[in-house]
Amino acid sequence: MSVNTEQYKKIEEELRVKHVTLVAVSKIKPASDILVLYNLGQRDFGENYVQELVEKKEQLPIDINWHFIGHLQSNKVKFIASFVHLIHGVDSFNLLKEINKQAAKNNRVINCLLQVHIAQEETKFGLNETELNELIIKAADFKNILISGLMGMASFSDDKNVVRTEFARLKQLFDKLQKQETLNFKPEILSMGMSGDYAMAIEQGSTMVRIGSLLFGRRI
Repeated sequence: MSVNTEQYKKIEEELRVKHVTLVAVSKIKPASDILVLYNLGQRDFGENYVQELVEKKEQLPIDINWHFIGHLQSNKVKFIASFVHLIHGVDSFNLLKEINKQAAKNNRVINCLLQVHIAQEETKFGLNETELNELIIKAADFKNILISGLMGMASFSDDKNVVRTEFARLKQLFDKLQKQETLNFKPEILSMGMSGDYAMAIEQGSTMVRIGSLLFGRRI
């Protein structure tokens, strides 16, 4: 079995004490692995691929909170709109508009996080501060989405100062935006930190971390 249950128990206890939500990243892992952690009490799971998420949702308990953490294409929102718990990584007005449209069709309000570009790598998705503010204003009349916070991915770097600085910058922006609440913008979640840097992210104020390989083993 590839699931590291002892590591899970250790991390889960650590995060519970710090009031940080653990999203167990289960992409490319079988439903049986997810059930192992589910049976230990884990309820929040993150998936990167729409088809895989839909298939797993049908196979697994109904009370799982499914997080979509990959780069979501607008034409695939309709497949997860009826059940997704939280969509991470929203980085455009068009995507947010489609989420609002599909949420309305399903008579739901879908929680979303806006992705901020904080890393040095150009390949990372995300909005800059100006684009972020414009998007929040532009989407103010959307009634079927709730922007619950921000998410960001730090640089893939061995330089801890670089990573720490990027997390700190996102926390500063998060704090600033918390003063700008609207009807559909209520930033309570700051999602940053993964298997390799989650401890540092928590030090800098993360309230949600996405951990995969530490729990499920490396992906081939």
